Amino acid sequence: MPSFRAAAVRVRVPATSANLGPGFDSAGLALSLYDDVLVRVTDSGLAVDVAGEGADDVPRDERHLVVSSLRRVFDRLGGQPRGLDIVCANRIPHARGLGSSSAAIVSAVLAARALVVGGSSELDDAACLDLANELEGHPDNVAACLRGGVTFAWTADGRASAIRLDAHGALAPVAFVPSDRSSTAEVRGLLPATVPYADAVLNASRAALLPYALTVDPSLLLPATEDRMHQSYRAPAMQATADLVESLRGQGVPAVVSGAGPTVLALTTAAGRAALVEAGRPGWRVLPLDVDVRGAHVVPAA
Repeated sequence: MPSFRAAAVRVRVPATSANLGPGFDSAGLALSLYDDVLVRVTDSGLAVDVAGEGADDVPRDERHLVVSSLRRVFDRLGGQPRGLDIVCANRIPHARGLGSSSAAIVSAVLAARALVVGGSSELDDAACLDLANELEGHPDNVAACLRGGVTFAWTADGRASAIRLDAHGALAPVAFVPSDRSSTAEVRGLLPATVPYADAVLNASRAALLPYALTVDPSLLLPATEDRMHQSYRAPAMQATADLVESLRGQGVPAVVSGAGPTVLALTTAAGRAALVEAGRPGWRVLPLDVDVRGAHVVPAA
C-alpha cells in the first residue's frame, strides 16, 4: 500500500485539438483553455464537486471520468486511498472535440502521481503518456495535453510515444464551438474500413507537410491541413461543421474539424484571428485562443 500526501494537489490541464486535418489520430495542439482539478486524500468516502462546463450533466460518483481514472492510476501505483475529495473547475466544453475527456484523464494521472509518495519515480513522464493513452484509447489528445505545444504521437509494440514541437509564434487559433454535442464513438463509426489510394496519397503528403507548416511556415497551413481521410465521412453527422470548414477554407482560412467535432478550429494569424472574432458567426461561440506551451502541470500551493 502506498503512502499518500496529506496536502491537496491541484492540476491545470489545457484543451486540445487533434487530427488538425490530415494528422488523424496522431497530430495534436494544446490550447489556452483550461480545466483545474483539485484532489485531496481524506479519511473516508468520495466527494465530487463540479463547476462550469458539464456541471449539470456529469455524475458525482465513481462514474465521473476523473474518479475512474484516479482509481486506475492508484491501482497502478499500489493501492487506493481511504477517501477522496475532488473539485473540478471546468472551462473546456464537453463533447465538442476540444479534448475534455483527455483533460480529465491527464489531470487524474498527474494528481494521483503527485499524491503518492514516490509517485514520480514509479510513474515517469513517458509512463504517464502511456497510461493516459491506455485510459483514453488513442494518444493524440493526451500527448498534447501532457506536453503542450504541437505534438505528434504514435503507438508501437503496445506503447505510446510522442514528440513535441514549438508552434510558430504567428499561429493564432480560433475555435468555433456550436451548442450541439457529438460522440467520438459515433462519428468514428462513420469511418470506412478502406479509403481510395489517391486519397491516402494526398493525406500522406499533407501530413508530411503539416509539422513544417505549424512550426516554420504558417503560410503553408491551407494545403497542409487538407484532408480526405476522415472529415468528409463524418460530415453527415455534423453538416453545419462541414459547411463552416468549407466556407472558411474557401476564404483562404486554414480550418479543420477539431478532433471528432463538432468544433471547427481555424489556424490563422493574429490579424486573421481578429477579423474572424469581429465578424462572428451566428450559432457559434467564437473563442480566440493561443497555443499552450506548458502542458498539464501541478500548480504549486499558494
